[in-house]
Amino acid sequence: MPFAVNSTFDVAFWFSDQALNENEYLQPQKLHRLLYLAQAHFAVAFDGRKLMPALFVADELGPIEPTIYQAFTRGRPDVEVELFLPADVEMFLSSIWRRYGHLDANRLNKITCSNNAYSIALRKGKRAEITLEAMIAAFKDVATKGNPTGAAIGEKVMVTQDGAPVKVKAWVPGTKSTN
Repeated sequence: MPFAVNSTFDVAFWFSDQALNENEYLQPQKLHRLLYLAQAHFAVAFDGRKLMPALFVADELGPIEPTIYQAFTRGRPDVEVELFLPADVEMFLSSIWRRYGHLDANRLNKITCSNNAYSIALRKGKRAEITLEAMIAAFKDVATKGNPTGAAIGEKVMVTQDGAPVKVKAWVPGTKSTN
């Protein structure tokens, strides 16, 4: 299956630019967690298709994409990227940003490090590959158990003032809640 974008840099720069537009500093750890979450959610939402040609590995601090890690060690690299991503990819990345962009790196670390795909890879050793199949299985599993932290794209999820995720649904007067 073809990737949705040409390069992982396209997505990394999109997240960096989004943070810049909101006058926010995007820590390297946070960038890697957003890339990981975007790849996993995209694969779940689009039947195993990869968002970007990325390879994620389990580092002791969380999942990282080694090429992006190396390229960004001295700040934003001078590489050519797509200025305009496909509209469906832009919408998808916007949904990832709305869901996770406001969270700090520590909260994103908790979300990604508690993920089964990451745990399995880390048990194999530092810098072991986190396979796309494992990411899909872990995020589908989390979504089906009703945990909104890893819920599939399309579910409305908000956060409390403490950063805890909560499922949100429309209120209909005169009906009883089944939860």
